[in-house]
Amino acid sequence: MVTASPGDNGAMIVLGLETSCDDTGVALYESERGLLAHRLASQVEVHRPYGGVVPELAARDHIRKLLPLVQAVMTAADVEGKQVDGIAFTKGPGLAGALLVGAAFGRSLAWAWEIPAVGVHHMEGHLLAPMLEEEPPGFPFVALLVSGGHTLLVEVKGVGRYRLLGESLDDAVGEAFDKTAKLLGLPYPGGPEIERVAKTGDPSRFTFPRPMTDRGGLMFSFSGLKTAVLVAAREVDLDEQGIADLACGFQEAAVDTLVIKCRRALRETGHSNLVVAGGVGASQRLRKRLQQESIATGFKVFFPRLEFCTDNGAMIAYAGARRLAVGEKEPLSFGVLPRWSLTDLTPING
Repeated sequence: MVTASPGDNGAMIVLGLETSCDDTGVALYESERGLLAHRLASQVEVHRPYGGVVPELAARDHIRKLLPLVQAVMTAADVEGKQVDGIAFTKGPGLAGALLVGAAFGRSLAWAWEIPAVGVHHMEGHLLAPMLEEEPPGFPFVALLVSGGHTLLVEVKGVGRYRLLGESLDDAVGEAFDKTAKLLGLPYPGGPEIERVAKTGDPSRFTFPRPMTDRGGLMFSFSGLKTAVLVAAREVDLDEQGIADLACGFQEAAVDTLVIKCRRALRETGHSNLVVAGGVGASQRLRKRLQQESIATGFKVFFPRLEFCTDNGAMIAYAGARRLAVGEKEPLSFGVLPRWSLTDLTPING
């Protein structure tokens, strides 16, 4: 395989494109200096009236935003097209139409610039996002990937060396936050809204179940927790305090569940490093609880900065750089994979 050609200083510059769902992310990453520039266009206001992501609207917005964001990132980094050594785009998993926007744009631009392009797994991007920080985690580690579409516990022994430990049998935890927020009359997206109103809630008023923590294993389920909130909501006044108490009780139950499963995964694998990534990783309550747990039990927890918890181009550029460096590239007849398991990825050395 032919690897991406490094620039004059031996470094490789990669343009990363993220269009898997409802955020358009673009970034430039250099293998020597790190992240050069990044930009993100959120679609929250586009989808808020519908209470969730509308796939067709998401794809159309990516089409409008992608080229201006690329131009803005190139200008901010003072980089010209001829200096870019490779392009990484999100190949999956995600919404098919949204993925195709980034794939078509990225593969076409790579063809025009006569450089290789590589399709990146969205969740690999998330679990490698902490590598962009000043103190990145070392391998091996356990990763908790939590977002609107995914709840996964993964053992990570290296790039591409993943073992699935547990996942949700029904809703992802982020989806459970969104649906619970809607039940309580809170706007989309639900995670930040639940956390905002929960700050004034009474955590002792409602004690909701911690699903699947009373048995062995690392699988998740949040459908029963949502039902418990629904039943409780029918029996109380949904005034400001009632909503705050319900939100607080739900958040405590969801966070407790995640913390218990992380503790169990670290114990079962024997690893001492935990990486938390994905949109729900921005939860201040989850971060505080895991930091407290890490002090109590002796493991170390790593979070990407808040702006890299949600979907972003920086994580795709970094993951793409790692794969371009060993010669991975897409053929001209590219495609996308709306469903794609992490365990199907090829391990790489280094």
